Amino acid sequence: MSSDTDGENIESSSAPLLEHLTELRTRLIKSVLAFIVGMIICFTVWNPIFNFLTLPICGQLLERGQDCGLILIKLQEGFFVAVKISLLGGFILTFPYIAGQLWRFVAPGLYKNEKNAFLPFLIASPAMFFLGAAFAFYIVIPLAFDFFLGFQQIGSSGDLVEGTSSGLGDPGITFQGSVSEYLNLTIKFILAFGLCFQLPVLLTLMGKAGLVSSAGLGSVRKYAMVAILVLAAVVTPPDVITQVILFVVVYGLYEISILLVKRVEKKREKKLREEGLWFEDDDEVD
Repeated sequence: MSSDTDGENIESSSAPLLEHLTELRTRLIKSVLAFIVGMIICFTVWNPIFNFLTLPICGQLLERGQDCGLILIKLQEGFFVAVKISLLGGFILTFPYIAGQLWRFVAPGLYKNEKNAFLPFLIASPAMFFLGAAFAFYIVIPLAFDFFLGFQQIGSSGDLVEGTSSGLGDPGITFQGSVSEYLNLTIKFILAFGLCFQLPVLLTLMGKAGLVSSAGLGSVRKYAMVAILVLAAVVTPPDVITQVILFVVVYGLYEISILLVKRVEKKREKKLREEGLWFEDDDEVD
């Protein structure tokens, strides 16, 4: 009798699991299909997208009186550039739909208060990413390219004396950028700043879950500064300007995160006091 009961319990517990796995598979298939469609759409218009991505380098070259032209080093380089642009553009284009599928899968298992707590972060995350990407594209990348292009050198010929050259002159150093290298560098900047701008969202969510506290974040401030310096040196090219900009921005976001976590703690304290569940010992713990 007991074995029959155990078998029924196993079957009843496995049924919801299979339903969840089936729903997850359906959500993933829809997300992948949407991504493929978005990638195909972006592949058909990859030229205008690439023209937009070259605005920073073209602006700096035009200021120096140079033509805006990037070259293909390898025969297949143009095709792979189009594929990279399609992948990036397809993900950006379909991200709202993919996030919606994720939310529809997770939301039924959450309580109402958990939905109210999680949904703002789901909206804030892509917003902060696009803010960081825009900051990189319109401010940081032009400054970085201005720094790099400053190492060009205008060539000169030697002086002519009675029809013969008296010197070799100075060699010219002119930028002839690879399309693939430029695209990789630009995407690296955009992703680096976009991900770094997720810091307030991540720390605030962790603070809401009770994993970190404002006092704890403040106590490790000096270690955070060192970590941010290392991060700035790793994710940016080796020029001081962009490294300093990234450090200042990310550290500013860290300080903002401390304020946001502190605000979450005050709301939690207020709610617990209203429910009569707050004790003075909680102050000492925090």
